[in-house]
Amino acid sequence: MRLLHLIALLLMLWPVALLAQPAPTEEDAPAVLIADEVFITGDSELIARGNVEAFQGPVRLTAPEIRYNRETGALIVTGPITLEDGDGVTVVASAAELDANLRTGLLRSARMVLDQQLQLAAVQMQRVNDRYSQLYKTAVTSCRICEDGRAPLWQIRAKRVVHDKQERQLYFDSAQLLILDVPVFYLPRLRLPDPTLERATGFLRPEIRSTSQLGTGIIVPYFINIAPDRDLTLTPYLSGATRTLQFRYRQAFRKGRITVTGAVSRDDIRPGETRAYLFANGSFTLPRDFQLTFDIEASSDDAYLRNYDFSDKDRLDSAIFISRARRDQYIQGGLTVFSSLRDEDVNDELPSVVADAIYDQRFFPDLIGGELRFETRAQTDFRESDLDQVGRDVARIGLEADWLRSWILPVGLRADVQLGAAADLFRNDQDSTLERTTSQLTPRGALTLRYPLARTGAGGVTQSLEPVAQLGWVGGDRLDVPNEQSTRVEFDGGNLLSLSRFPGFDRRERGRALAFGVNWARFDPNGFDAALTLGQVIREDADEDFTLTSGLGGTRSDFLVAGQLAAEDDWILTARSLVGDGFEVNKAEVRGDYTGDRLRLGGSYVWLDDDPGEDRDDNIAELMLDGGYRINRYWTATADWRYDIAVKQASEVALGFSYQNECVSVGFSVEREYATSTSLEPDTTFGFTIQLKGFSARKGTETYTRTCG
Repeated sequence: MRLLHLIALLLMLWPVALLAQPAPTEEDAPAVLIADEVFITGDSELIARGNVEAFQGPVRLTAPEIRYNRETGALIVTGPITLEDGDGVTVVASAAELDANLRTGLLRSARMVLDQQLQLAAVQMQRVNDRYSQLYKTAVTSCRICEDGRAPLWQIRAKRVVHDKQERQLYFDSAQLLILDVPVFYLPRLRLPDPTLERATGFLRPEIRSTSQLGTGIIVPYFINIAPDRDLTLTPYLSGATRTLQFRYRQAFRKGRITVTGAVSRDDIRPGETRAYLFANGSFTLPRDFQLTFDIEASSDDAYLRNYDFSDKDRLDSAIFISRARRDQYIQGGLTVFSSLRDEDVNDELPSVVADAIYDQRFFPDLIGGELRFETRAQTDFRESDLDQVGRDVARIGLEADWLRSWILPVGLRADVQLGAAADLFRNDQDSTLERTTSQLTPRGALTLRYPLARTGAGGVTQSLEPVAQLGWVGGDRLDVPNEQSTRVEFDGGNLLSLSRFPGFDRRERGRALAFGVNWARFDPNGFDAALTLGQVIREDADEDFTLTSGLGGTRSDFLVAGQLAAEDDWILTARSLVGDGFEVNKAEVRGDYTGDRLRLGGSYVWLDDDPGEDRDDNIAELMLDGGYRINRYWTATADWRYDIAVKQASEVALGFSYQNECVSVGFSVEREYATSTSLEPDTTFGFTIQLKGFSARKGTETYTRTCG
């Protein structure tokens, strides 16, 4: 029966279809009616009753009854009415008068829902050409509305609200913000994005911040959507002690992107001074697979970044690099400018400008087999000072060539051979204690034996055990050149089998050395994995350039102990330590993380012995904890704590609480930072943020939806 009604309605509405263009679009398609009962009164009115559905392009309307006047083209709709336009807009009304294409007309007692987030309830709503919807005497909220008459947590009331579907904007006239039905704010004009718009010019979430140095102030970010490929965010920060303007500029290009952030301040910390900082970074893809990256970091004074919590960096670096990485080749060249914010550093006496270049290439010759590696490195260090020694400038060039080949011997023993040499050239300026130009040739070779073992046990648990030993030799004598790059050496599993564990080529290990160790790992399909590495290095001669806590001093190194325990999706524990012959610990680090349904907890412990060779006159022992706990589906607590065990004092403490439901997000935080230099003072910061949901393209989860019980 419904099929016959549909055919009759199509014939009845044929004049409407004739008004369409020869190549109709979806919006110009003819209207279609489906109903349980259809009849015609007189010569011009068609009445459809019972489960009525009307379609016109993407628009769908359902109602108990629709009356269509063929002469005027008007539709009189009896509610309750539901109208969906296919663009995330749903309208519910008690009655309506619409045109034949369902895009223009008047709806009474209407409620509009945008993207299933924001609802607008109005006494009357007028649709104009499917672009504008005007709502009169309107209440707007994203909070759940309960039938018991309780006011929502927040709402915006306005005499008139205009929704521009094309621009995805909401315009309010005489807007009032109410919290639990209590007016708290009034604006004669207000514009907000609808929740389907991902980028729009306007204010972002404000924050109230109070610090012991800057007082209580407000931070109000303003986002400017310049174009689809660029935007600018201006963030004024106003308090009794500061006038600050922060900014962030972003732009995307066809083959790259840039980001620029910064701030300008006038405050009571340094009266009469203009304080500022600028950070910028970017990357671009160049022809022939090259990549250009750069970053710029500058600050007007040593304490500005920490005073405003912009960054924790105490040494700034600005750099530009061009690089290319291929399967058998790596090329890099760049320039870096350093600036220290530390009290004890004198920038004129530090290598402030460093230029370096790297070229690596490998080949696989059929004649001798194995792999040939060639590497060229060049670097210059420039100091601003012109004084002798403290103003020393250094340039280095290094050439390296190595041949590597592996064999599988009987009973599964693997043998790796490395033979090669390195040539280095050094030039020293502004240092009367050194020769201006020196050079060296360093031959080297190594034989490494591995015996990998594996087994599979019950439940699919796999274990692997690999004893390893390397006998290495490096010839030549150490030149009298300054140690610019290798002042910090870390002995770990990554360089256990290296011929030189110095990070730079201004220092190389010499003589014969034996390195040995064992790697063990366990893999469980049920999620419990473990790994352990043990190792030690024995040298023919001690190297005085290894510091006390490097673990490599003397002819016998400390024992390297590193391990990891992990349970799938739950917790992971990682530890590394250097243990001396008398079981004394020079360095130790432990890190653990746990993630549960409601609890997230992480912590680390670091121990470093005092070592004048690494500019560390006192022991360093620090404990750090961070985590969060979901109290219930609305409330979450977070905490961070750093404690300096050596001085028996906390260095940083932070605590935060957040509340989140379907229509609001509120956050409160307090943080206490203790001074780490004479240019900084202890500082306590309070933060408060509030966000009204429903005006963002990012939806919340149903977990936060309140109940009406």
